[in-house]
Amino acid sequence: MTNETNADSAIYTLGELLRDTGAKRSDADAIVFPDRRLTHSHLAGSARAWAKALIAMGICPGQKVGILLTTCPEFVEIMFGVAMAGAVAVPINARYQSVELSFLLRDADIVTVITTGQITDTLNFIDRLSAALPSLASESDPSSLKLAEAPELRRIVCIGPPRSRPFLLSAETALNVNGQISDEEVDALIDSVDPMDTALLLYTSGTTANPKGCIISHRSIVANSRNLGRRYRIGAVDKVWSPLPIFHIAGILPMTMILDAGGAYLTIPYFDAGTALEMLGREGATVAYPCFVTIMQDLITHPSFSQTDLSKLRLMNSNFAVQPAWIKEAMVKAIPQALQVGTYGLTECAGTVSTSRLDDTFKLRTQRLGVPIDEWEVRIIDVDTGDEMPQGGRGEITVRGPNMLKGYYNAPEVTAKALDEHGWLHTGDIGSIDESGSMMFHGRIKDMLKVGGENVAAAEIEAVLQTHSAVKLAQVVGIPDERYVEVPAAFVELTLGQTAEDSDLISHCKGKLANFKLPRHVRFVTEWPMSTSKIQKFRLRTALIKELEEAKAAAPEQN
Repeated sequence: MTNETNADSAIYTLGELLRDTGAKRSDADAIVFPDRRLTHSHLAGSARAWAKALIAMGICPGQKVGILLTTCPEFVEIMFGVAMAGAVAVPINARYQSVELSFLLRDADIVTVITTGQITDTLNFIDRLSAALPSLASESDPSSLKLAEAPELRRIVCIGPPRSRPFLLSAETALNVNGQISDEEVDALIDSVDPMDTALLLYTSGTTANPKGCIISHRSIVANSRNLGRRYRIGAVDKVWSPLPIFHIAGILPMTMILDAGGAYLTIPYFDAGTALEMLGREGATVAYPCFVTIMQDLITHPSFSQTDLSKLRLMNSNFAVQPAWIKEAMVKAIPQALQVGTYGLTECAGTVSTSRLDDTFKLRTQRLGVPIDEWEVRIIDVDTGDEMPQGGRGEITVRGPNMLKGYYNAPEVTAKALDEHGWLHTGDIGSIDESGSMMFHGRIKDMLKVGGENVAAAEIEAVLQTHSAVKLAQVVGIPDERYVEVPAAFVELTLGQTAEDSDLISHCKGKLANFKLPRHVRFVTEWPMSTSKIQKFRLRTALIKELEEAKAAAPEQN
């Protein structure tokens, strides 16, 4: 199966990509939601309308436009409209609270934000923006905001209610340009964009520090998506389903991949296992991107999973190498015809760096994370010396290629630390490469515990805990210890209907792990603190440290 549109073309910008597929695949589905469809021509036309609106507002090539929306058709239309206008799209994490929003709006030099109001009872983006930007309360001219908190921000465009706030510009007003901007003017801007111009400014999720803005060029996102499509043999007949948020590179990458091929991208506004399974079956998805453990387990354990027709799935990006074993067993049994592949990637690299080859053995595809896709070089280096590790040795994953970030926005010192003089990006991830050339991820360097002077990978302890029959998912963090500096602490979610005591789980690890690697604390959880798609370990660690400190402080009073 080959790509029928852009796979071998010279198109390397988002605006040109959508203009091309809009013409060649005009009546075919491009974006499919549970209750709405956009053809390629409709998507290209809507994006063009937004490009005209942005140009009419006076937004110039290279200026930053923030998109603060959940996954919805408008997000896709606006993102490509920004690209057509030559501006830079800044997808904003819909989970960000006021403090994070305030930082990002200022740091990214955003000139316009496009958002909406009430989404749910607990989610109102206008309220969050008002909390992040207190000066908004005194603003009355929606076309020329002047805010101390975000000096570059001039407009907030709202695509839904409430529109009554005096500082808001309605989408209807913005889009009603009445022929002010011609198609020729938009086409000229599309043609003027250089592939190395910045397309996206993607902020990585923060942990204890502020998030960092990854500068991603048009070439990076288009070429990396296309190279991934070649590896997966993606064509115009494919339907790629992904539940991953569209403001995250993990959502943008597969979407760009399938739009480039002229196929259809299937997604949902927020992840609900029942809705997802109904859509997978009804639409006949051929490629699926569940990727993360929390999504996989919700799909498998949903009552309708066994009744869902998944017979058309030919490929699933499942990452079984880093999933609990029971997930792999259940999914392979349910979808025996689907090729399961593993993937390693990161925002800084416009998504995927390595993934399985379709002719790899089942063992390689489910126990490793593949080989680099076209244009990527990967090395494993000793964390302390920087020397390249021998085959199979564990060290820091470093990557190099034309599709990685150009740097971190407004952060030259962080950029200099991450990118060395030879152009290698130091990922902070621990990995290895085996004799087949396949990669494996073993955790984050900062996920390495220092127990009495010994390096201990959290992922190693997690893997052993997850072999216990009652454990659905385990996460391990390091907790300060007076004697050993750090000791392991495990957070465990039990399988529905199963029980276990902390002593059972520690005993289960004995004989499988050295004594200094055994968890010293075990806590059971039913809900994980999440970022966009990943468990926030720092929040688990902070909560346990607080619990232990409070217990220690209270101990003398009890004696």
